[in-house]
Amino acid sequence: MPDREDLRTVPTAPLEGVRVLDVSTLFAGPLAATFLGDFGADVIKVEHPIRPDASRGHGPQKDGVNLWWKTLGRNKRTVTIDLSDPAGAEVLLRLVAGADVMIENFRPGTLERWGLSPERLQEANPRLVLARVTAFGQFGPYAARPGFGSLAEAMSGFAALTGDPDGPPTLPPFGLADGIAALATAYAVMAALRTAERDGHGQVVDMAIIEPILMLLGGQITAWDQLGMVQPRTGNRSVNNAPRNVYRSRDGVWLAVSTSSQSIAERVMTVVGRGELIEEPWFRSGHERALHADELDDAVQSWIGAHDADEVVAVFEAASAAIAPVYDVRGVVEDPQYRALGTVVRVEDEDLGDIAMQNVLFRLSRTPGSIRWAGRGHGADTDEVLRGAGFSDAEIADLRSAGAV
Repeated sequence: MPDREDLRTVPTAPLEGVRVLDVSTLFAGPLAATFLGDFGADVIKVEHPIRPDASRGHGPQKDGVNLWWKTLGRNKRTVTIDLSDPAGAEVLLRLVAGADVMIENFRPGTLERWGLSPERLQEANPRLVLARVTAFGQFGPYAARPGFGSLAEAMSGFAALTGDPDGPPTLPPFGLADGIAALATAYAVMAALRTAERDGHGQVVDMAIIEPILMLLGGQITAWDQLGMVQPRTGNRSVNNAPRNVYRSRDGVWLAVSTSSQSIAERVMTVVGRGELIEEPWFRSGHERALHADELDDAVQSWIGAHDADEVVAVFEAASAAIAPVYDVRGVVEDPQYRALGTVVRVEDEDLGDIAMQNVLFRLSRTPGSIRWAGRGHGADTDEVLRGAGFSDAEIADLRSAGAV
């Protein structure tokens, strides 16, 4: 890690000097590595020589080039190593010796079977932070099961809470649990790196994808423990406040309204011409308002349905009441607030030319992150990375000939 004084005086990327081996796939591990790469870490993506990362085949393609990979693989150098081959395992150990972090998501026991146990990895580098990202964690009755984020969304209670009250539990159409676990993994890695900076010792991060999503679901575990309460499925409504829903304007635009604070709830009801409801005893708390959601939704929908969306947003904004349009991707890329924040950026790509993608997650005033390049081709940097680890051209040619890289 860079010296602390240097971090205060030299405006370099915050993770410059940190090397990360991304030995993971689909999707929490790779996305965690992307987050680290966005802020300067040197991320080396390790893939099998014959079977590229499965994410290269997910989602739409253009001219045979996968588009999601361009974002997921950004800021990563790509190498190919067959970790199940003893010669390939030795190559990884050479890379581990010069790394700070390794992220993997094989089923528990797989690395051990290949002779790459945490103990052997940390023999090669005692400072190594090894992040192990799996569906169920490294131990317990489910540890050996195959699993993906969808199972975490089911097991956590998320799916049971999502959807209409009279409809089935609903899974999200994207990797929600994986994304949450990726953020948690990046956070865990940074905590472990801080410890290694202090005492010179790495450690193992055991990240079970079924766990981080639970924290985002609020106090349901404590409510069950103390009250025997199971939160029902409420569609777009909330059990904690009302009005909270999506409402359709006269010109057919869906708008989301939220009233998480009491003052906002009062402003919304004033805007829609039903200020008398504020005086009702039940209006004084979000939970009590939620019990009267039918009446409040009817009031808000009646007013919004009688006005065009632009007028609704303008009136709500003037009253400091919370509202936002329901966008698909077209609305996101056109929205003036996203444009002001620079949320969507254009990146020059070696395959597709100029492409758009999401920017880094947040803005740092002195050491901002950046997208240095989009996802690169399978194994594009193998020779460069191995040379940097001390392999000669002849050794690399022999490894390639044997199928180890």
